[in-house]
Formats: sequence, structure tokens, C-alpha cells
Amino acid sequence: MSRLPRIPGKEIIRKLKRAGYTEARQHGSHVWLVHESRPPTGVPLHDIIGPGLLRQILRETKLTSEEFIEL
Repeated sequence: MSRLPRIPGKEIIRKLKRAGYTEARQHGSHVWLVHESRPPTGVPLHDIIGPGLLRQILRETKLTSEEFIEL
């Protein structure tokens, strides 16, 4: 398993959109993304998201860290 970076929430959303997710709604500082065949997820619009929260988002979306880094 490769090491996950610390990146902004907007970058995570951009990468998830490349994976086929679309923005469903936004509530405060959280954006909810949906996909046709994968589970939905929420991403906070924080300046920096650490590897722990990023790992949780990837677990929810059923993406591997390698797939995410390639996006």
C-alpha cells in the first residue's frame, strides 16, 4: 500500500470526479458526491486533509490508494 499524501479537499473532489463521481449537494463545508455503481461519500472542503481521513474516504468509495493516486 502506497503512502497517502496530504492534499486539499478540492483536489480530492477533482480526483473523485475523474473517477466518475458527480456533486450531488453541498451542506456547509462538506460536498456530497454520488456515483452510479459506487457508494456515495462526503468530502470536507478543508485546506489540508490528512492521510487518515483520506483513507476513510477511499474506503467509503471502494477505491484503492493506487487507483486514487493514478487519477
